Amino acid sequence: MRISLSEGTWDESAADIVAIAVPSGRTRLGRTLGRIEAVTGKGSVKPLASDERFEGKSSQTLKVSAGGSTKARWLLLVGIGDEKDAEAVAWRMGHAVASLARAQKSAALELPEVTPGSVRAATQGLIGGSYRYTEYKSDKDAGQTLGSAVILGAAKGTRGLSGAVRAGKAIAESVNFARDLVNAPPNDLNPVTLARAASRESRKLSLSCRVWNRARIEKEGMNLFLAVNKGSAIEPRMIHVVYKPNRPKKKVVFVGKGLTFDAGGLCIKPAASMVDMKCDMAGSATTLGIVFAAARLKLPVEVHAVVGSTENMTGAKAYRPGDVYKSYQGKTVEVINTDAEGRMVLADVLTWAARKLKPDVMIDHATLTGACIVALGPYRAALYTDDDALAKSYLDAAEGEGEAFWRMPLDTDLRSSLKSPIADLKHVGGRYGGSITAALFLKEFVEETTWMHLDIAGPSFIDQAHGRLPKGGTGFGVATGVRFLESLS
Repeated sequence: MRISLSEGTWDESAADIVAIAVPSGRTRLGRTLGRIEAVTGKGSVKPLASDERFEGKSSQTLKVSAGGSTKARWLLLVGIGDEKDAEAVAWRMGHAVASLARAQKSAALELPEVTPGSVRAATQGLIGGSYRYTEYKSDKDAGQTLGSAVILGAAKGTRGLSGAVRAGKAIAESVNFARDLVNAPPNDLNPVTLARAASRESRKLSLSCRVWNRARIEKEGMNLFLAVNKGSAIEPRMIHVVYKPNRPKKKVVFVGKGLTFDAGGLCIKPAASMVDMKCDMAGSATTLGIVFAAARLKLPVEVHAVVGSTENMTGAKAYRPGDVYKSYQGKTVEVINTDAEGRMVLADVLTWAARKLKPDVMIDHATLTGACIVALGPYRAALYTDDDALAKSYLDAAEGEGEAFWRMPLDTDLRSSLKSPIADLKHVGGRYGGSITAALFLKEFVEETTWMHLDIAGPSFIDQAHGRLPKGGTGFGVATGVRFLESLS
């Protein structure tokens, strides 16, 4: 999509469709609709809004024919409620017009405020709203989207607006890359093809991308990782992408869980629970999306993405409850439930990343536990860290991007549930606090590194769109990760 800036106003725009922000509240709503009627020369806007019960609420849109002195064909009234955050409004408007104007070739947006932040948000909304996953559609029109969009009211000489468009595009394209990976079916996206996708994107951005096969993973002694792979006919892969600018201010390592399909292993999932298990690699998609966005933005921070990718299947060699394996770190782990496979993979990868890369900060993204969804619902991710400053910085970044996280406790009282009578520890605790004990297990393998665990099981893939989360693969966490990196610049 081509996105440009214009000094013009909505009534001067010749775009096929023009988006206008409409607040709620009788007075503000009436004033805005009256302003539109005065330009269009029609007295039908208010009656139509009444008939359609359009009240300017944040979830509402209303498409009306233009006319009068306007050059546009259509007007899209976008309800913004009583939202005061200019960036939130801008994102909503961009996303609304791109989502609903599939038949139009061009669009324009009148933002309540035109600032670098709102322009960046509108750009993210436009590109995100235009997203269509049509790889397997035979209908040629299924992927029809807007060709161009103009952000109006951008006064000449206002600093940072062009850069804001570029930044918004860089982030949104990286989010969409992650969404493509999560939405891909597991017969096509497996550890081998995931590594190829990461390599292709890395080449486009001139980034280093190293890929380890099973032999190399075995040579390194990542036995927990390999245990999960035992039941699969497809080899595992460890993927390491590096973005390194000149004189980086910090080194941040993102680690991603890359389970391209999770059948549960021998502790097999019910059929209904397997349907969406292609999304169990969403942590890897987010991790890769962040490093690619950092490269596109040329951030002054060294960023690594490290992904452990495998399937968890039920083959004849599949690992079993009761098995004991020695981790890359050296600790032995007793297997309790083969469906708790992600923490096995992450344990080895986290230790390797901590020892070999020596980051200032290490952050993992993982669709780790159903317990997290039980605790927080499907739209919010859990955040675990002992570092208060890191938690605050990340939560601030998330708020700026409209992504929902909640800080959870690393409750050491639950550590005893990971004790094993025959090994150094079990990989699963008791019935209660499942998301917490999973985080405590990972903590055993991060050594002395400043670390944060993000359990994104809920918002990484959802059945119906909700707020800023689209249906299907959401790319959740990419935008927050980028904003966090920017805060280190």
